[in-house]
Amino acid sequence: MTVSRLRDIPGIGVDVLGDRADALADPDLLRMENLDTDLRPPHAALVATHQAVDLDAANSYLPFQGSVQLRRAASWHVGRLAGRGYDPETECVTVAGGLNGVFNTLLATVEPGDEVVLPDPIYAGLVNRVRLAGGVPRFVACRPTADGWWLDPAELAAAVGPRTAAVLLMSPAMPSGLLLDERHWAALAEPCHRHDAWLVYDAAMERIRFDDRPPHHPAAHDGLAPRTITVGSASKELRMIGWRVGWVVGPAEILADIRLVGLSNVVSPVGLAERAVAEALTAPGADEDLAVVTAQWRLRAETVLAELAGYPLVRPGGGWSLLLDARQLGLDPGDLSERLLTRGKVAATPMTGWGPSGERYLRLVFANEPPHRLAELGDRFRAALA
Repeated sequence: MTVSRLRDIPGIGVDVLGDRADALADPDLLRMENLDTDLRPPHAALVATHQAVDLDAANSYLPFQGSVQLRRAASWHVGRLAGRGYDPETECVTVAGGLNGVFNTLLATVEPGDEVVLPDPIYAGLVNRVRLAGGVPRFVACRPTADGWWLDPAELAAAVGPRTAAVLLMSPAMPSGLLLDERHWAALAEPCHRHDAWLVYDAAMERIRFDDRPPHHPAAHDGLAPRTITVGSASKELRMIGWRVGWVVGPAEILADIRLVGLSNVVSPVGLAERAVAEALTAPGADEDLAVVTAQWRLRAETVLAELAGYPLVRPGGGWSLLLDARQLGLDPGDLSERLLTRGKVAATPMTGWGPSGERYLRLVFANEPPHRLAELGDRFRAALA
């Protein structure tokens, strides 16, 4: 590496496997390596996108913090889930996708050498952004159980210390589907206050839950509200991956810094996409639309679990993917991925760099394949492992 900031960043693996899968150009290949979905975005978003092509205002850098319509929609959306009001003028900026928002937030809150607390396993892209911002990841182990993943609230709270700048959490988490709730927020409130640490909440999938319960937003906890920065995205819940639009909502004083970082990193969100995202967030029936697609993703997850019954899978609480413990099969995840690709026609990503425990897991994305194709998964695994 030519610069030191890249020395501990191995990449995410998805790009390599995705390129290989694309090069095969085989329609029979099960595409379970990348967080895509074949379920269409909301109709209101498609209509607004087509209309935006003819709008001069959509072909502009301005306003740099995002359109007023989108900031109002994002502030309202976060506020209704958190049970709090947010000022779209001072407590919200829009960004070019959720991960752009996470990175801008880390650059505004983390000094070089500061620790950022993360669950393990976790998406490599989040770990890499912590390191690019100069932070030091501090992982808290999640445990697989018969009912899914569990993160002990006391262990999470104990990881927050004098060197902690931020706690970076998702629920459901990528790639595990880990769910967090009020117990975790209650445990974090006191140590975050004592050590002056931010809670950065990546809300990209917060409503994609398979337990029929609403999301538990950390800002709903009075002790965490002044310290919670919410990063949202249109990519997952709204299925608007190619639009590259997200938002950051939180206290005005830190949002001013995040906005300043944004002016120096990407500058502004995608103008042609902003109105479409605002319309999708606020359209009549938006919640019902999400419930329909969440039921479809849940069916796909259950299909994978049924097809691979007897394999060491961990049940996801939500999201778009689940994990398989390759080490329990006596294989390295990379070896299992290679066998699946070449013998079983399944593209699935080994989790090298996805937290310390990632070295044993293979990720299976179920969001991009319909149930009738996922129903072939058991046969394909048996062919790969024969």
